[in-house]
Amino acid sequence: MKFGVVVFPGSNCDRDMIEALQNDLQQEVIQLWHKDKDLSMFVKDDCIVLPGGFSYGDYLRCGAIARFSPMMQSVIEFAGKGGKVLGVCNGFQILCESGLLPGVLLRNSQQQFVCKNIFMKEVASEDGPGHSAIPVCIPVAHGEGRFFADEKTLDEMEMHRQVMYRYCDDKGTINQAANPNGAIHNIAGICNKQRNVFGMMPHPERACSAVLGNEDGKKVFNHLFGIN
Repeated sequence: MKFGVVVFPGSNCDRDMIEALQNDLQQEVIQLWHKDKDLSMFVKDDCIVLPGGFSYGDYLRCGAIARFSPMMQSVIEFAGKGGKVLGVCNGFQILCESGLLPGVLLRNSQQQFVCKNIFMKEVASEDGPGHSAIPVCIPVAHGEGRFFADEKTLDEMEMHRQVMYRYCDDKGTINQAANPNGAIHNIAGICNKQRNVFGMMPHPERACSAVLGNEDGKKVFNHLFGIN
């Protein structure tokens, strides 16, 4: 499996993502510049990653300008053909702005930037076979990470099992106290109906190294792509 990491002006987590994938997960990685368009070196089973940061300075809305970059036009086409796409933090915001994922990311409920370790767990682990119910500890760092969608959209997402991760406490209990940004239904990560586009606010790439004392991020990449 090959990963392409898109770099926008203002990206500041691209190196984190590249090094985690290359060094900690032993994957092939190609860096992609936002002004380029060529994704011919990737096949359907590969993945394009939109990393965290402040693309285009977060002017207008977070991710609103990046959505119109030349590379994103190719990413949208790639996803439409079934190619895998992962957006983390600002990348999640870009995916929602692009219409590749439903909902929006609003300013945190406490109106403050949040930067800390949180716990989240797979929604599938609640009633699906083969998944651990043990929560993972993953860092977050965002000011506009509060996921929101209207009730009709939320009902549709639940019906199609598009909610992949929810914020929880260290025991796996989903409650408001464990919600770092006020996200509706404690939603930390979602996917599209076709299950090839994924977005999340937590940063799994920052939790893949034993040197940092946390390798829970590897469990997230294993869950999404079968790599660890």
